[in-house]
Amino acid sequence: MSIVCALKTDTGVWIGSDTLAVNCQVKEHFGRKWVRCGKFCVGVANKAGVLVGVSIVGRPVARHFDNGQPLEVTRTAPDGTPNANSMLYGAAARATWALGYTRLITYTQAGETGASLRAAGWRVIAERPAHPGWDRPSRPREQRGTEGIPRTLWEAS
Repeated sequence: MSIVCALKTDTGVWIGSDTLAVNCQVKEHFGRKWVRCGKFCVGVANKAGVLVGVSIVGRPVARHFDNGQPLEVTRTAPDGTPNANSMLYGAAARATWALGYTRLITYTQAGETGASLRAAGWRVIAERPAHPGWDRPSRPREQRGTEGIPRTLWEAS
């Protein structure tokens, strides 16, 4: 397998049986809503040059992390090819450093092992408890399907 540049038009081609990527937007991967590409996408291709996964990296979702230096892997979408997800996380980290950013984070949900992250050299930096969601009377938000699920915060090292 090899790392490939996943341009926005390239990610519209294909990603897995339960995932559709269009213009760097991954829809319904693991039951989660659309994600938009903020900074860049990285792809993994097999020996035949067929795209077998895409990673989307953008600005951090949590506003207290969004100070201009960290980026967040907001989604990876491999097709199940062995080691593709680890390659995506590793490539995302290398690209982040090459672009001059100082930190790269991501989250896993309860029930996800994080094996691909550990294989790519990432480390756990915090366990986040489940929360009821981002909706508040002063700022209504639409439900995203991640409410009530504990999460683990990871950092590329």
